[in-house]
Amino acid sequence: MADAPLAKSLAAPAPASAEEAPLYVPRRQIYPQAVKGRFRTIKWVVLAIALGIYYFLPFIRWDRGPNAPDQAILVDLANGRFYFFFIEIWPQEVYYLTGLLVLASLVLFLMNAVAGRVWCGYLCPQTVWTDLFYAVERLIEGDRRERMKKAKEKWTLEILAQKVLKHSIWILIAWWTGGAWVLYFADAPTLVKELATFQAPAMAYIWIGILTFTTYTLAGFMREQVCTYMCPWPRIQAALTDEYALNVTYRYDRGEPRGSVKKAEVLRKQGLPAGDCVDCVQCVAVCPTGVDIRKGLQLDCIQCGLCIDACDSVMTKIGRPTGLIAYDTDMNVQARIEGKPEVRRIVRPRTILYAGLIALVGIVMIAALAMRQNIDLNVMHDRNPIFVRLSDGSIRNAYTIRVANKHLEERRYTLNVEGLDGARLDIVGGRIDQDGQPILSVGPDQTLEMRVLVTAAGDAPASSTDLRFILTDLASGETARARDHFKAP
Repeated sequence: MADAPLAKSLAAPAPASAEEAPLYVPRRQIYPQAVKGRFRTIKWVVLAIALGIYYFLPFIRWDRGPNAPDQAILVDLANGRFYFFFIEIWPQEVYYLTGLLVLASLVLFLMNAVAGRVWCGYLCPQTVWTDLFYAVERLIEGDRRERMKKAKEKWTLEILAQKVLKHSIWILIAWWTGGAWVLYFADAPTLVKELATFQAPAMAYIWIGILTFTTYTLAGFMREQVCTYMCPWPRIQAALTDEYALNVTYRYDRGEPRGSVKKAEVLRKQGLPAGDCVDCVQCVAVCPTGVDIRKGLQLDCIQCGLCIDACDSVMTKIGRPTGLIAYDTDMNVQARIEGKPEVRRIVRPRTILYAGLIALVGIVMIAALAMRQNIDLNVMHDRNPIFVRLSDGSIRNAYTIRVANKHLEERRYTLNVEGLDGARLDIVGGRIDQDGQPILSVGPDQTLEMRVLVTAAGDAPASSTDLRFILTDLASGETARARDHFKAP
């Protein structure tokens, strides 16, 4: 019986009852307090790198030679091209984009299996821009206490001026966010000049307006509501996690029972249990979603680690060990209570599977890029009529061919057909070289569509015969092949 109070004091925080936690809680205004520490520093570094890449990447140049844009990353919707440094993706190669999405999903799953909602806390655009908006707000209106005080006061000229300045900067950030996005769809320096002189296409102004409004609204006003109610990832993440995934955890085996520093000292001298948590509520004050991490894992928590920095700062001041809140697991907390060794298994079947799939998809995509051809040939048989019998008894089939030249200079090709002995190939409107072979000229980074006639003698095989069309680059010898059928009575 002597251990009952101790066991009770080390029990995990009880979940709130249905009466205490209704399905929907009216929004309360959250005023996150500024904090310093290693996780806050990591977030600042990630923010600077992420925004730097997003805002300035469209201005990086990449020389692809003549007849090609020199913007490093460009989504050329008008010509159906996606340029990524030395890679050029055509519309029929959309499987590369599918591979990137699959790769991104697997990386997200691996991050979740290792350390919970790392994406939400550090890399999510909503988190990044909200952090930036909070920084502007603190710079102009002050930290948590000042903002809470001003929210209760009547507006003065000073408060009005601060709010006008804050919202003006927010709108400028949101405007540049929308402006940077449209720069990925056109030559950035040219579009900036056209936007400044009001000569840009109307669609550019429309999308800048839409993205300005959404950024200003989501990062300036909705903030944690986006993470709690709009984003599906917290629900998906909960289904993908397991007991070994590290999460921001309140180590209640150390923290309970809570009490002031003086009260804890008195209890320790009396040999009674006393936790390290002094109930200063700094972990709640710095949380951008207003979560009390001491209640355990919650849907609202984005695992940003700011409560760790706040708690470590308090522990340092009172002379207690840091790490009362840390990346840990409830399983380890229970193990420490029971006197068992901690278990940390980052490498386990789940993470090995995700890492293996990431490697596999990455290797497949790299191999596909390495082996991709710079010419492409597609053949489509005419449906009506399927074949024609000529006056001399021979059989003719008609086809539509499409040749894609992915080189950045004009190329000349020859076209041949195999699989039907004695067959004659004619290209409607095509050139014939001195050897009697049809020649196709295709412009740089273009496609050419032409009609092709294949004629076989009257004694051609009946029904259907497999044909192979062979396109050969006269300069490099590179070939592309396509299969179809020759129809006969």
